[in-house]
Amino acid sequence: MEYVGRVPAPPLDRFIDDIYCLTGVPRHRRMNVPPMPSGHLFLHLDGPVRLWDSDLSVPPAVLTEAWFMGVWTRRFLFEYPSYVRLVGVHFKPWGMSPFLGIPAAELRNRWVPVDAVWQRSGDRMRNRVGDVTSAAETLRVLEEELRSRLAQAPARGLDLVQHTGLRLETAHGTVPVGSLAEAAGVSGNHLADMFKQHVGVTPKRMARIYRFARLIVSVDALRPVDWSRLAQAAGYFDHAHFSREFKDFTGHTPTDYLDLRRRFPLPPAGPQDLGPMPSD
Repeated sequence: MEYVGRVPAPPLDRFIDDIYCLTGVPRHRRMNVPPMPSGHLFLHLDGPVRLWDSDLSVPPAVLTEAWFMGVWTRRFLFEYPSYVRLVGVHFKPWGMSPFLGIPAAELRNRWVPVDAVWQRSGDRMRNRVGDVTSAAETLRVLEEELRSRLAQAPARGLDLVQHTGLRLETAHGTVPVGSLAEAAGVSGNHLADMFKQHVGVTPKRMARIYRFARLIVSVDALRPVDWSRLAQAAGYFDHAHFSREFKDFTGHTPTDYLDLRRRFPLPPAGPQDLGPMPSD
């Protein structure tokens, strides 16, 4: 598949990592996605995408139009159509909040139609984007739509969450959450409440996701992997805890995961390939 993307212009870049077009035949149809530090907006212009939650009590979904996904704290599985035409947005963990006007906790571990949040907007957005032929113009149209949806003034606590969230991102989740609250001059409970409002999860949970993301994208399957060294570099100092979290987030042991990476090499073409792996 071909990925064409870019970081949007200010002020959108405070909240969005990239906007992108994804087109072509996928090398692997079914992908296993661990928790990653981002939310998403998808506009499906071709066949449906199927999703399965790792929580088996949650019914599977078929996404055919426009959908939001919040931050996930557990893995999920998705299946591309045979040919992909997808326009999307990778939001920073706190990035969906100023566009949606609802608590981010309502989107944690969930996928919801755009029309459930932006009333009667899904078809109009898909039609605007679908009528455009070039990727550059598609991204311009999407950026224009996002700019029109951005709240004029930041909601209470969003600046605090962005500031502390950037510190978590820079430190790959290794900075103690207590020191974040102390440096910001707020209580740990207040910081946790603001994170749940604007990210959907607590800063402690967000730190775990950043820490794991750093580990998973640093694995070089073409070389021998020293899991103990990688785990320690990512901030894991208890091997048993690392092994449990790895299995919880990927569904595999580190050894089985590495075997999968070597059997199905997937050179990253864009941010969408950092983390997800073919499902065996």
